[in-house]
Amino acid sequence: MTKEFEVISRYRRGESKRAISRDMGLDRKTVRRICDRFDKARQKIDAAEDDKALEVATEQLVLKRQYNSTTRTKRTFTPEVEARMNRLIEEEQEKTRILGSHKQALTAVAVTEILQAEGYAIKYRTVAHYWAQMTKKAKEAFIRQDYALGSRVEFDFGEVKLEINGHVQTYYLAVFASPASDYFWAYLYAHQKKEVFQEAHVRFFEQIGGVYREVVYDNMRHVVSRFIGRNEKTLNPQLIQFATYYGFDINVTNCFSGNEKGTVEGRVKKVRQACFTKTYQFACFEAACDHLEAQLHQLNQSSRIEEEKATLLPYQPPFELAELHALKVNSYSAIHYQTNQYSVPDYLVGHTVQVKAYPNHLVIYANDQEVARHTKIEGSHGFCLDIYHYIQTFQKKPGALKHSHVLKHHPLLKTLYDHYYNDKPKLFLEHLERYRACDEHQRVIHMTEAVRLHATKPLPKGQDQEINPVIQQTEHTLHQLNRIFGLEETPC
Repeated sequence: MTKEFEVISRYRRGESKRAISRDMGLDRKTVRRICDRFDKARQKIDAAEDDKALEVATEQLVLKRQYNSTTRTKRTFTPEVEARMNRLIEEEQEKTRILGSHKQALTAVAVTEILQAEGYAIKYRTVAHYWAQMTKKAKEAFIRQDYALGSRVEFDFGEVKLEINGHVQTYYLAVFASPASDYFWAYLYAHQKKEVFQEAHVRFFEQIGGVYREVVYDNMRHVVSRFIGRNEKTLNPQLIQFATYYGFDINVTNCFSGNEKGTVEGRVKKVRQACFTKTYQFACFEAACDHLEAQLHQLNQSSRIEEEKATLLPYQPPFELAELHALKVNSYSAIHYQTNQYSVPDYLVGHTVQVKAYPNHLVIYANDQEVARHTKIEGSHGFCLDIYHYIQTFQKKPGALKHSHVLKHHPLLKTLYDHYYNDKPKLFLEHLERYRACDEHQRVIHMTEAVRLHATKPLPKGQDQEINPVIQQTEHTLHQLNRIFGLEETPC
């Protein structure tokens, strides 16, 4: 284009076509063609009788002529090649129907190899060009939505890496976002299990004091139990119960269509960037949760949540989050739940008990009476044992106390037993039983004082240095508890 402009400029200044050709190193035919086109365009402009004719003449003058390749003969991309490539596309569609989402699609390289193996004289670049055109999908058009306040909220999980007490771990953000009010809420969890999924909903509904008419999800396992074909889905029965209780409708997006819940997709990124980009190190998990809550309060300053609250469905009392299980007590007076073991009273060995599993704890019932309560163990192959669950068995088998697994789960009692009651297990059990009815702080005080009071065996030489730090720490704890509960004055 630049050379063409220079040719026309020199021609308009009166230079001959021969001189222009010589000075610019161009073929005389090329120079002549450019100059002749310019002359014809100028003549048409001068002769134009209306605006339309003037527009056409002007375009011929100022617009560069494009080479028309539509009439060029396709030498290697013959109708036979096109038909074969269309059959390959049909085979790909059948493959996708059978396999569903997959990463085994034919590439232009593979198509070239197939065609060349079948005797077609065609090169990769030609195949790549036409394969891309033939398989290109039409771009999707989106319809802008305008939701009423209280009508819709979107849910999703997002990942965030944090350093808690010196340990780096992946945590999960349960995020709700309202497209109408531009309000969003999030909470941190250590995993994405079903109980967390439900608890996040309960927390959110409690926090805003109401329920949205529709909750939108993607195809996560807590929402869809089974896919039937490409588009039909079976919803999770427990989610249906949950939605029935609170009164909201379930809306599940199409597969691979994150845009259908674009509000929460964007809010997950915003929460992660705004809350944990600059600050990611915390002393404890609770500190990270407090930081998230404070940051969300700032981010939601411009939302219309107060206005939206008036449009929400009435709030219901918290949904019962527990899962019910019937589990058999093994010979070690414990139940197995999710690869961990939790103790129950020893008289229940061989019986079946009812377990209510909450997100963070278990409550165990026998004959409709609560018999045990345990904090859930994070991880697997762990034990949560209560020494009082084994009192009756120890009274029959006091010799089993010394090396028992349950005693090792109470390090202070284990240390005191080893040094003071190694040969008096019945007295040790008597003291444990005596203070069973006390509340937690009184039990610690009375049991520790009783053990020391009745300890008559002198320490072996050299072991006093080992037990003294334990006793000193115990005494310090006792003094602190006494002062807290008004049993001892704070020293001046």
